[in-house]
Amino acid sequence: MFNKNDVSMSVIRRLPRYYRFLDKLLKKDILKISSRELSEIMGITASQIRQDFHCFGGFGQQGYGYNVKILHESIESILNIASIKKSILIGAGNLGRAIVSYANFKDKGFKIVGVFDKDPNLIGKNIGNYFIEDIKLLCEYCKKYKPTVAILCIPQASAEKLSKTLIDLGIKGFWNFSHYDFTKKFDKIAVENVHLSDSLLTLGFQVDNLSY
Repeated sequence: MFNKNDVSMSVIRRLPRYYRFLDKLLKKDILKISSRELSEIMGITASQIRQDFHCFGGFGQQGYGYNVKILHESIESILNIASIKKSILIGAGNLGRAIVSYANFKDKGFKIVGVFDKDPNLIGKNIGNYFIEDIKLLCEYCKKYKPTVAILCIPQASAEKLSKTLIDLGIKGFWNFSHYDFTKKFDKIAVENVHLSDSLLTLGFQVDNLSY
C-alpha cells in the first residue's frame, strides 16, 4: 500500500497517460510488456517508468515485465475512477458546449449533473442532453444534488465572484478554464487550471525553434 503523501504530483500527472496507453495495448490484446517496450511507445525512459511504478509497489516482476491488464486495473484503482464525482458546468458558451460534447466523462470518473449560465439567451435551452439552468438556481441545485466538482468556462471576474459560494456549497475540485487563481485565496481544494493560451504560446515557441 502506498502513502499518497509520499508521491509527487509529477508522478500523479503521468498516471493518466500510462492508463491511456495501457488501454490501447489491451484493445490490441497485448497482455505483457516490459518497461523498455513501454518506454519506446510512450517516449518516457524505462528508468522513469520503473521509478514511477515503484512509488506504488512496483507492479512488475524481474525478468517478466508487466501484466498489462493488472497494471491498467491498478492505475484505475489509484486514480479511483470507479468513484463517480458529481460535477456541474458553469458557462454554456462555445467552450462550455465543447466541454459538454466530450463524451468520456463517466469513463474518467465524472458525471455532469447540471449546466448553468446567466445569459437569458441561453437559459432554458439544451446543450447536448443537458438543460441550461439559470445561475440564480445554483445554490438550490447544489443543495439538492450535492456536486463536488465544478467545471468553469467563464471569465476570471465571474469565477472570482462565484468562488466562495461554490466552496460553501461543497465544491472541492475545479476544472478551471477561467484565469482566476483559486489557490491564492482558498486551501484544501483541488484545482486543475487549463490555460489554452499558455499551451498555444508554448506550441508557437516549439515551432519557431525546430531544428532541421
